[in-house]
Amino acid sequence: MPPGFDEDEIPDLSAPEWVERFEAVPVRRGRPPADAPKISTTLRLDPDVLDWFKAGGAGWQSRMNQALRKAAGLD
Repeated sequence: MPPGFDEDEIPDLSAPEWVERFEAVPVRRGRPPADAPKISTTLRLDPDVLDWFKAGGAGWQSRMNQALRKAAGLD
């Protein structure tokens, strides 16, 4: 117990009024839903193309997506 802390000040969180308050709070887990979620797909690529994007480290899929958007004239 930290100094200056009175054990009698700790509320009983199993008391009905606390249980009721906790149950009233919505539980939100994970990332919020995206407005335009990504679509998982299978794509066959030349190994050297994939190696080039992966060589840039983490985020290679996002960089590949950005390159495809640019090539398609979407950005």
